[in-house]
Amino acid sequence: MKCISIDLDGTLLNSEHEISEENEKALNELKSQGHEVILNTGRALPDVIQLKAVQNLKIPIFCINGSVLYSKTREMLYEATLAKSTFKEILPILKGLGSGVLVYTNHGGFPSTLPPLKDKSKEELDKLFQEYQYDKILELENLKIYKLIALVHNDQLEKVDEIKAALAGKFPITMASSFPNNVEITSGEAHKGKALLRYQTMMGLSFDEIIAFGDGGNDLGQFEVANVSVAMGNAPIHVQQKADLITKTNDEDGFAYAARHLLHLIDTPVTT
Repeated sequence: MKCISIDLDGTLLNSEHEISEENEKALNELKSQGHEVILNTGRALPDVIQLKAVQNLKIPIFCINGSVLYSKTREMLYEATLAKSTFKEILPILKGLGSGVLVYTNHGGFPSTLPPLKDKSKEELDKLFQEYQYDKILELENLKIYKLIALVHNDQLEKVDEIKAALAGKFPITMASSFPNNVEITSGEAHKGKALLRYQTMMGLSFDEIIAFGDGGNDLGQFEVANVSVAMGNAPIHVQQKADLITKTNDEDGFAYAARHLLHLIDTPVTT
Protein backbone atom coordinates (compact mmCIF):
# COMPACT_ATOMS: atom_id res chain seq x y z
CA MET A 1 0.00 0.00 0.00
CA LYS A 2 1.27 3.43 -0.97
CA CYS A 3 0.48 6.55 1.03
CA ILE A 4 -0.39 9.59 -1.10
CA SER A 5 -0.21 12.74 1.05
CA ILE A 6 -1.61 15.87 -0.63
CA ASP A 7 -1.60 19.51 0.37
CA LEU A 8 -4.68 21.57 -0.52
CA ASP A 9 -4.08 25.26 -1.22
CA GLY A 10 -1.79 25.74 -4.19
CA THR A 11 -1.59 21.99 -4.75
CA LEU A 12 -4.86 20.08 -5.08
CA LEU A 13 -6.88 23.31 -5.26
CA ASN A 14 -6.62 25.59 -8.28
CA SER A 15 -6.55 29.38 -8.14
CA GLU A 16 -10.33 29.39 -7.76
CA HIS A 17 -9.89 27.27 -4.60
CA GLU A 18 -11.61 24.31 -6.25
CA ILE A 19 -10.66 20.71 -6.91
CA SER A 20 -10.81 20.28 -10.66
CA GLU A 21 -12.68 17.43 -12.29
CA GLU A 22 -9.39 15.90 -13.43
CA ASN A 23 -7.85 16.04 -9.95
CA GLU A 24 -11.00 14.61 -8.38
CA LYS A 25 -10.96 11.76 -10.87
CA ALA A 26 -7.33 11.01 -10.04
CA LEU A 27 -8.11 10.98 -6.31
CA ASN A 28 -10.90 8.46 -6.81
CA GLU A 29 -8.76 6.25 -9.01
CA LEU A 30 -5.96 6.18 -6.45
CA LYS A 31 -8.47 5.28 -3.74
CA SER A 32 -9.99 2.49 -5.83
CA GLN A 33 -6.54 0.96 -6.22
CA GLY A 34 -6.29 0.60 -2.44
CA HIS A 35 -3.77 3.35 -1.77
CA GLU A 36 -4.02 5.42 1.43
CA VAL A 37 -4.92 8.88 0.16
CA ILE A 38 -4.57 11.65 2.78
CA LEU A 39 -5.28 15.38 2.68
CA ASN A 40 -2.47 17.08 4.61
CA THR A 41 -3.28 20.76 5.00
CA GLY A 42 -2.74 23.88 7.06
CA ARG A 43 -6.50 24.50 7.00
CA ALA A 44 -8.84 23.79 9.90
CA LEU A 45 -11.44 21.08 9.32
CA PRO A 46 -14.42 23.43 8.71
CA ASP A 47 -12.43 25.13 5.92
CA VAL A 48 -11.69 21.72 4.39
CA ILE A 49 -15.09 20.07 4.46
CA GLN A 50 -16.78 23.09 2.91
CA LEU A 51 -15.20 21.92 -0.36
CA LYS A 52 -17.83 19.92 -2.21
CA ALA A 53 -15.35 17.44 -3.68
CA VAL A 54 -13.97 16.69 -0.20
CA GLN A 55 -17.46 16.03 1.17
CA ASN A 56 -17.71 13.10 -1.23
CA LEU A 57 -14.34 11.65 -0.25
CA LYS A 58 -13.95 9.27 2.66
CA ILE A 59 -10.27 9.77 3.34
CA PRO A 60 -8.19 10.86 6.36
CA ILE A 61 -7.69 14.60 6.78
CA PHE A 62 -4.71 16.00 8.64
CA CYS A 63 -5.42 19.61 9.61
CA ILE A 64 -3.50 22.63 10.85
CA ASN A 65 -0.09 21.31 9.74
CA GLY A 66 -0.44 18.00 11.54
CA SER A 67 -1.94 19.44 14.73
CA VAL A 68 -5.21 17.55 14.41
CA LEU A 69 -5.62 14.19 12.66
CA TYR A 70 -9.03 12.92 11.54
CA SER A 71 -9.92 9.45 10.32
CA LYS A 72 -11.90 8.63 7.17
CA THR A 73 -15.08 8.98 9.24
CA ARG A 74 -13.99 12.38 10.71
CA GLU A 75 -13.15 10.87 14.10
CA MET A 76 -10.40 12.84 15.82
CA LEU A 77 -7.38 10.58 16.24
CA TYR A 78 -4.79 12.99 17.63
CA GLU A 79 -4.29 16.62 18.55
CA ALA A 80 -1.25 18.71 19.45
CA THR A 81 -1.80 22.06 21.13
CA LEU A 82 0.07 25.20 22.09
CA ALA A 83 0.17 25.97 25.80
CA LYS A 84 -1.78 29.05 26.87
CA SER A 85 1.40 30.36 28.46
CA THR A 86 3.18 30.08 25.11
CA PHE A 87 0.34 31.95 23.43
CA LYS A 88 0.53 34.73 26.04
CA GLU A 89 4.27 35.14 25.45
CA ILE A 90 4.21 34.96 21.65
CA LEU A 91 1.22 37.25 21.03
CA PRO A 92 2.86 40.52 22.18
CA ILE A 93 6.01 39.67 20.22
CA LEU A 94 4.02 39.29 17.01
CA LYS A 95 1.96 42.41 17.63
CA GLY A 96 5.10 44.35 18.47
CA LEU A 97 6.51 43.43 15.06
CA GLY A 98 3.38 44.80 13.39
CA SER A 99 2.01 41.41 12.40
CA GLY A 100 -1.63 40.44 12.16
CA VAL A 101 -2.42 37.33 14.21
CA LEU A 102 -4.88 34.53 13.54
CA VAL A 103 -5.57 32.03 16.34
CA TYR A 104 -6.86 28.55 15.47
CA THR A 105 -8.65 26.84 18.36
CA ASN A 106 -11.17 24.10 19.11
CA HIS A 107 -13.78 26.89 19.10
CA GLY A 108 -12.82 28.10 15.63
CA GLY A 109 -10.46 30.71 14.25
CA PHE A 110 -10.13 34.20 15.76
CA PRO A 111 -10.63 36.78 14.45
CA SER A 112 -10.85 34.50 11.42
CA THR A 113 -9.21 31.57 9.69
CA LEU A 114 -7.05 32.30 6.65
CA PRO A 115 -9.24 31.36 3.64
CA PRO A 116 -11.98 33.97 4.28
CA LEU A 117 -9.38 36.76 4.28
CA LYS A 118 -8.12 36.21 0.74
CA ASP A 119 -10.18 39.06 -0.77
CA LYS A 120 -9.78 41.55 2.08
CA SER A 121 -8.02 44.85 1.41
CA LYS A 122 -4.96 46.01 3.33
CA GLU A 123 -7.13 48.54 5.18
CA GLU A 124 -9.75 45.93 6.08
CA LEU A 125 -7.08 43.58 7.44
CA ASP A 126 -5.44 46.30 9.50
CA LYS A 127 -8.79 47.25 11.01
CA LEU A 128 -9.62 43.62 11.78
CA PHE A 129 -6.38 42.94 13.63
CA GLN A 130 -6.17 46.28 15.43
CA GLU A 131 -9.69 46.11 16.82
CA TYR A 132 -9.83 42.46 17.82
CA GLN A 133 -9.56 41.75 21.56
CA TYR A 134 -7.38 38.65 21.83
CA ASP A 135 -7.82 38.38 25.61
CA LYS A 136 -11.35 37.11 25.00
CA ILE A 137 -9.92 33.93 23.51
CA LEU A 138 -8.44 32.90 26.84
CA GLU A 139 -11.90 33.12 28.44
CA LEU A 140 -13.30 30.36 26.22
CA GLU A 141 -14.28 27.17 28.02
CA ASN A 142 -11.94 24.17 27.67
CA LEU A 143 -9.80 26.16 25.25
CA LYS A 144 -7.32 24.35 23.03
CA ILE A 145 -5.00 26.43 20.83
CA TYR A 146 -3.77 24.62 17.73
CA LYS A 147 -2.03 27.28 15.68
CA LEU A 148 -1.11 30.94 15.40
CA ILE A 149 -0.62 32.56 12.01
CA ALA A 150 1.48 35.69 11.86
CA LEU A 151 0.27 37.51 8.76
CA VAL A 152 2.01 40.44 7.07
CA HIS A 153 1.17 42.46 3.98
CA ASN A 154 2.78 41.44 0.70
CA ASP A 155 4.82 44.65 0.65
CA GLN A 156 6.33 43.80 4.05
CA LEU A 157 7.74 40.34 3.42
CA GLU A 158 10.97 41.18 5.25
CA LYS A 159 8.95 40.92 8.47
CA VAL A 160 8.59 37.15 7.96
CA ASP A 161 12.30 36.63 8.68
CA GLU A 162 12.10 39.05 11.61
CA ILE A 163 9.25 37.03 13.14
CA LYS A 164 11.08 33.74 12.71
CA ALA A 165 14.25 35.20 14.23
CA ALA A 166 12.32 36.63 17.20
CA LEU A 167 10.79 33.24 18.05
CA ALA A 168 13.50 30.77 17.03
CA GLY A 169 14.80 28.59 19.86
CA LYS A 170 12.71 30.30 22.54
CA PHE A 171 9.55 28.20 22.52
CA PRO A 172 8.56 24.52 21.98
CA ILE A 173 7.08 25.27 18.57
CA THR A 174 7.27 24.40 14.89
CA MET A 175 7.32 27.25 12.36
CA ALA A 176 6.54 27.06 8.66
CA SER A 177 5.18 29.33 5.93
CA SER A 178 2.28 28.18 3.78
CA PHE A 179 2.48 31.46 1.84
CA PRO A 180 5.35 33.97 1.49
CA ASN A 181 3.55 36.48 3.75
CA ASN A 182 2.87 34.29 6.78
CA VAL A 183 4.45 32.27 9.56
CA GLU A 184 2.41 29.36 10.90
CA ILE A 185 3.23 28.54 14.52
CA THR A 186 2.20 25.19 15.96
CA SER A 187 3.22 22.80 18.72
CA GLY A 188 6.62 21.21 18.34
CA GLU A 189 4.73 17.94 17.84
CA ALA A 190 2.73 19.35 14.92
CA HIS A 191 4.42 18.81 11.58
CA LYS A 192 3.05 17.41 8.32
CA GLY A 193 5.77 14.77 8.18
CA LYS A 194 5.42 13.70 11.81
CA ALA A 195 1.68 13.38 11.22
CA LEU A 196 2.22 10.80 8.47
CA LEU A 197 4.54 8.70 10.62
CA ARG A 198 2.23 9.04 13.62
CA TYR A 199 -0.81 7.93 11.61
CA GLN A 200 1.05 4.93 10.22
CA THR A 201 1.92 3.80 13.75
CA MET A 202 -1.51 4.54 15.25
CA MET A 203 -3.34 2.60 12.55
CA GLY A 204 -0.88 -0.31 12.49
CA LEU A 205 -0.05 0.32 8.84
CA SER A 206 3.17 -0.21 6.93
CA PHE A 207 3.36 1.98 3.86
CA ASP A 208 5.44 0.61 1.00
CA GLU A 209 6.05 4.15 -0.11
CA ILE A 210 5.07 7.67 0.98
CA ILE A 211 4.50 10.13 -1.86
CA ALA A 212 3.98 13.75 -0.82
CA PHE A 213 2.59 16.60 -2.93
CA GLY A 214 2.95 20.25 -1.94
CA ASP A 215 3.74 23.81 -2.89
CA GLY A 216 4.59 25.68 0.32
CA GLY A 217 7.17 25.89 3.06
CA ASN A 218 4.86 23.98 5.40
CA ASP A 219 5.08 21.02 2.98
CA LEU A 220 8.80 20.56 3.51
CA GLY A 221 7.97 18.54 6.63
CA GLN A 222 6.16 15.91 4.59
CA PHE A 223 8.88 16.03 1.93
CA GLU A 224 11.37 15.04 4.66
CA VAL A 225 9.62 11.74 5.41
CA ALA A 226 8.47 10.94 1.87
CA ASN A 227 10.11 8.41 -0.39
CA VAL A 228 9.09 10.63 -3.30
CA SER A 229 8.29 14.33 -2.97
CA VAL A 230 6.48 16.24 -5.71
CA ALA A 231 6.48 20.04 -5.86
CA MET A 232 3.95 21.96 -7.89
CA GLY A 233 5.05 24.08 -10.83
CA ASN A 234 3.71 27.11 -8.96
CA ALA A 235 5.77 26.37 -5.83
CA PRO A 236 8.55 28.80 -4.84
CA ILE A 237 12.02 27.85 -6.06
CA HIS A 238 13.23 26.91 -2.56
CA VAL A 239 10.39 24.36 -2.28
CA GLN A 240 11.00 22.97 -5.76
CA GLN A 241 14.68 22.52 -4.91
CA LYS A 242 13.73 20.22 -2.01
CA ALA A 243 11.50 17.99 -4.16
CA ASP A 244 12.35 14.87 -6.14
CA LEU A 245 9.95 15.79 -8.95
CA ILE A 246 8.31 18.97 -10.22
CA THR A 247 4.91 18.72 -11.86
CA LYS A 248 2.67 21.20 -13.65
CA THR A 249 0.97 24.03 -11.77
CA ASN A 250 -2.19 23.75 -9.69
CA ASP A 251 -4.08 25.47 -12.53
CA GLU A 252 -2.86 22.81 -14.95
CA ASP A 253 -4.08 19.82 -12.89
CA GLY A 254 -0.52 19.25 -11.74
CA PHE A 255 -1.54 16.65 -9.15
CA ALA A 256 -3.35 14.47 -11.69
CA TYR A 257 -0.57 14.98 -14.23
CA ALA A 258 2.07 13.75 -11.77
CA ALA A 259 -0.02 10.76 -10.71
CA ARG A 260 -0.52 9.68 -14.32
CA HIS A 261 2.57 10.76 -16.23
CA LEU A 262 5.43 11.21 -13.75
CA LEU A 263 4.68 8.49 -11.18
CA HIS A 264 2.52 6.19 -13.31
CA LEU A 265 0.28 5.45 -10.34
CA ILE A 266 -2.85 5.40 -12.47
CA ASP A 267 -3.48 4.61 -16.11
CA THR A 268 -3.31 7.35 -18.68
CA PRO A 269 -6.55 7.56 -20.67
CA VAL A 270 -6.17 6.36 -24.25
CA THR A 271 -6.98 9.11 -26.72
CA THR A 272 -8.01 8.49 -30.30
